[in-house]
Amino acid sequence: MTLLLALLGCSLVFMVQGFYSASDDVVELNPSNFNQEVLQSDSLWLIEFYAPWCGHCQSLTADWKKTATALKGIVKVGAVDADQHKSLGGQYSVRGFPTIKIFGANKNKPDDYQGGRSSQAIVDGALNALQTLVKDRMSGRSGGSDYSRQSGGGGGGGGSKKDVVELTDDNFDRLVLNSDEVWLVEFFAPWCGHCKSLEPEWAAAASAVKEQTKDKVHLGAVDATVHQGLASRYGIRGFPTIKIFKKGEEPEDYQGGRTRGDIIAGALDLFSDNAAPPELLEILNADVLKKTCDDYQLCVIAVLPHILDTGAAGRNGYLEVMMKMAEKYKKKMWGWLWTEAGAQMELEASLGIGGFGYPAMAAINARKMKFALLKGSFSETGIHEFLRDLSVGRGSTATVGGGALPIINSVEAWDGKDGELPVEDDYDLSDVDLDDNFGKDEL
Repeated sequence: MTLLLALLGCSLVFMVQGFYSASDDVVELNPSNFNQEVLQSDSLWLIEFYAPWCGHCQSLTADWKKTATALKGIVKVGAVDADQHKSLGGQYSVRGFPTIKIFGANKNKPDDYQGGRSSQAIVDGALNALQTLVKDRMSGRSGGSDYSRQSGGGGGGGGSKKDVVELTDDNFDRLVLNSDEVWLVEFFAPWCGHCKSLEPEWAAAASAVKEQTKDKVHLGAVDATVHQGLASRYGIRGFPTIKIFKKGEEPEDYQGGRTRGDIIAGALDLFSDNAAPPELLEILNADVLKKTCDDYQLCVIAVLPHILDTGAAGRNGYLEVMMKMAEKYKKKMWGWLWTEAGAQMELEASLGIGGFGYPAMAAINARKMKFALLKGSFSETGIHEFLRDLSVGRGSTATVGGGALPIINSVEAWDGKDGELPVEDDYDLSDVDLDDNFGKDEL
């Protein structure tokens, strides 16, 4: 009975202390050191998840120590008491004991070891995994904790994962905090199911937002399991958490929906709140028209009366109306142009403007070579109604004359002054011989 109690006591001490000691070549891992030892390591890791009360785990202990000694300096061998550190076991979907996982190129997606449990079989499995890792590196493939691997890669989703900026402890301050631009940053964990569901939406939104804001709003991602300092700094308690960063302001939580449409809409709202209105450009040459109409979904073009008809004050009044509309619709990311009546006759002809008088306005979709004309007044109210109808797909359209942007003349920029009538040459008629009969009627 005494012997039985002694054995039981030793067993309990053994269970409390775990299977491995500092004198073993097995590295004891826990939530405090797992990130630094394993996830940030370039080494191949072989890790046993065990429970002290598990008989199979106890039987494996000697072989696991022998394996660690054999692979010392070649492959790292570790062990996690998953009964004590349940968070680590849950993070890697450990359901039974012992579970052995191989942490190779992609530390956030370890492979299950499926081989035998003798030290020789485990060593052979580790060396095969090491050989695969070396071949991947030689072929240019490498792993890591980057965003594109959190769901194991994969295409689809309508966006490019390269447009999601991978943020780390090293680059976060430089890219985000020191930027004049707006950032939406997702803090994720690779094992998080909601994060995996969000990934294609985030990637698709990143591509769309990059294009629509001309790279003025960025979507980034932080692997909070690797960069725990960042997660701690911003009080991250769950995954995924999305925060908005604007220069000089405290970060705020993103409260919008998690579909790509919701994310894009939220990003465009942030962009319009922080962006200057589009520039209003005079059409001075073909490049101005082509670049504006190619770069934007719509280019809004006004043909203003000749300077002699309005003077500088009248023209500035029209330009002020256009700038107010550009501000009002800046979220649409349209281009805004103007020209003087008669300066670009082929453009006017291609848009059928001549018959409507001046000022006139047209909106061109250069991708489709379609345009719509302002039929109402050239005023804030009239232009707003025109552009509002275009925004919701109403209003009649026609094909640009000739099916392409017309020839554009190169002209001098308006100097901001009133126009002046051309000065005609004075003629001295004293030296001109006139017929004596000039002015007399012959019968």
